[in-house]
Amino acid sequence: MAGPTTAERGERQKLESGPPRPPFTGRLPRPRTLIILLIALVLIVTGSLWALYGTQWLRVEKVSVSGVRVLTVQQVREAADAPVGSPLISVDTDAIEARLRRKLSRIDTVDVVRSWPHGIGLKVTERTPVLILKNPGNGGKYVEVDAKGVRFATVSVAPKNVPALELTVSRSTGSLRRFPADRLVREAVRVAGDIPAAVARDTRTVKVRSYDSISLELAGGRTVEWGSGEKGRAKARTLTALMKAAPRARHFDVSVPTAPASSGS
Repeated sequence: MAGPTTAERGERQKLESGPPRPPFTGRLPRPRTLIILLIALVLIVTGSLWALYGTQWLRVEKVSVSGVRVLTVQQVREAADAPVGSPLISVDTDAIEARLRRKLSRIDTVDVVRSWPHGIGLKVTERTPVLILKNPGNGGKYVEVDAKGVRFATVSVAPKNVPALELTVSRSTGSLRRFPADRLVREAVRVAGDIPAAVARDTRTVKVRSYDSISLELAGGRTVEWGSGEKGRAKARTLTALMKAAPRARHFDVSVPTAPASSGS
């Protein structure tokens, strides 16, 4: 039996491929239209650049400061040295942040933001002292130490409710060679952060004799032998329970939190 003819195969292919597509009737943009669109785009870009850099509309006119507690707004503004009068878009916010942190050690973090259309905003977070270190070599002033162990400011008057730090490490024991003073300061800060809130209010001094011999002096002459900065949370819980069980005791030892002791009355 003979197969389909060439004409029949052609008709079958037309049926399988569906109805013919209509011819393309769209028109490409004329060269004149393209030129007009290109000119409009150039004008928009040029106008935007002029508004950002060339006009007086978007220039720095004021610098606002928030978050200060000890520092003054004027101190922060002067240290920031923001380029008043310059185009707001061209202000180097990273450079202002670095300048503030370098000049004002009391600043922990600072966010420098553009406040359109005319301002720069400085959102400051100051360091908070958790310990103060007596500095006899500087007229009896105090050095404030924050929760990271950073010594960030020297003050004439000790801040209220901040314990004093006393380093009484004997050089003859070699402890300072194993644990330098900065390391011991960080351990004292670690202990200060773990002290229960009720005890922290009564803590007057944190004494460091060595890495594993840290003690607290409380109001009323009471003392706490804390030991090292390790297992701080366990020691805090043990101290709270021990003080409740022996409210008249004068001396507490939680250096080994699983075997605490109290004495005196």
